[in-house]
Amino acid sequence: MTLDEAREILEAEVIVGSDLQDIVVEMGCGADLMSDVLAFVKRGALLLTGLTNPQVVRTGEMADIVGICFVRGKRPPQETIDLARENDLPLLTTELAMFESCGRLYRDGLRGCSERTG
Repeated sequence: MTLDEAREILEAEVIVGSDLQDIVVEMGCGADLMSDVLAFVKRGALLLTGLTNPQVVRTGEMADIVGICFVRGKRPPQETIDLARENDLPLLTTELAMFESCGRLYRDGLRGCSERTG
């Protein structure tokens, strides 16, 4: 799945990163605890979260994720947006709740982090 396909499924708005069609999303993860992201999220994941602070971008960079989608219509502060731009990390926002966001992506074929093999 591409990040643009995920954006369509989630009816999301792009905040940072307008060129999404070539970015491959290998798996999805929903988390608000950044320690869980570091412990369980694997390279190539799209992170769905309700947290909007700059630490989300820093954690995303460390975990080598391909993008962050804020759920429940949350919008990050300018500091988070600026940090994402500096790191070329796409940011999206959806009005959907985390549960529904994860469910839609899974229904449409995106694996969860625990399903990855190899």
